[in-house]
Amino acid sequence: MKRSITSSSWIIGCAIGVAIVFCGPSVASAAPAKDSCVACHSQLPDEYSKPAKLYPGDIHHRAGLSCADCHGGDRNDDSMNAMSPAKGFRGAPTKAQIPAFCGRCHSNPAYMRKFNPSLRTDQETEYFTSVHGKKLKQGDAKVAVCVDCHSVHDILAPSDPRAPVYPTHVAETCARCHADANYMKGYNIPTNQYALYEKSVHAAAMEGGDTSAPTCSTCHGNHGATPPGLNSVANVCGTCHVMNQELFEKSPHGPIFAKMGLPGCVQCHSNHEILAPRDSWVGTGPKAICVTCHVAGDNGYKAAKEISNGFDKLKSTYQKADTVLNTAEKSGMEVSNARVEMTNAHSDLIKARVAVHSFNAADVLKITNEGVATSQKAYEAGVAALHERDYRRKGLALALIAIVIAISGLYFKIRKMERG
Repeated sequence: MKRSITSSSWIIGCAIGVAIVFCGPSVASAAPAKDSCVACHSQLPDEYSKPAKLYPGDIHHRAGLSCADCHGGDRNDDSMNAMSPAKGFRGAPTKAQIPAFCGRCHSNPAYMRKFNPSLRTDQETEYFTSVHGKKLKQGDAKVAVCVDCHSVHDILAPSDPRAPVYPTHVAETCARCHADANYMKGYNIPTNQYALYEKSVHAAAMEGGDTSAPTCSTCHGNHGATPPGLNSVANVCGTCHVMNQELFEKSPHGPIFAKMGLPGCVQCHSNHEILAPRDSWVGTGPKAICVTCHVAGDNGYKAAKEISNGFDKLKSTYQKADTVLNTAEKSGMEVSNARVEMTNAHSDLIKARVAVHSFNAADVLKITNEGVATSQKAYEAGVAALHERDYRRKGLALALIAIVIAISGLYFKIRKMERG
């Protein structure tokens, strides 16, 4: 009886296995939901078939949304009645309608929470605070709306490196309008921002793979894009360069620039073409920025010259020490402690470059003098190492001479004994 039960179980198990093998795929994979929009548009020529071909790669498609979720209508109806207003068909929106069209979902927290709880739902509201949004309400159909930046039927996640709003592509996306002189005609704003930005240290960092480097939206915002006013430029720069901003605000320039309505950072660093700063910008030399405002004899001119001299002294002392230590290291001498001191001296140089934004010669020179003292100490350690090297070499030479003399004496002694 026990054997018959086991045999029956084995037979049933085999039957189930066969059923899974032959029927499993049809049971496991449900048939794709019907979509008459895609089926029809795929057969149409040219531009009419383009949405159906692009949409499979769209982030909305991957989230399970169909054409009807945006455009309305009945995806299960194969007739033209699928596009009946009675079935909620909305069709393609006008440009002025696009923010609200996208906002139907993207401004609904409860709905968006089903897809991405962390996604902001205030983009539409923020958009209408921007220059783009305000001009759109005034009837300007040339300004950017959602689809101009995010695309239409092939929208990708902002985190996708292929997306036009991915950090490495943002500047190019903005430039499609803002670098087109004909398109921007009548707005009375420059169209060389992108060309200037490409020369900047920020663009170089972005091209080097640093996606946290500033791009258009970092300073101007994205959905609430508003060109920063004269009083806000320093605040925009200060979101990254915090220490520089704090020093500048406390400097003699800070209150004066604020009173005159001048953008402090831009005066020396420009806005889009922000180049890597140079020490030669400070001082009274031919490349100095200070002399564009200050003239010989005024306090600013004197301070600039003192700061420049402090930089020169620190860099020359540092270079002198570095040269000596390199020579000592190549000679096999131990100078690791001096190298640590050199690291501190280099840190002082960096600190001094930041402290320049205080425009206080005493504060900057305090730092550069510390760096000079540290470099001098390292230099002396290098010189001492070279003296020790020379002492060892002299001692080695004397030892070799003594050895040669001893060997020669033994040689002649042996020869004398052999002759005897």
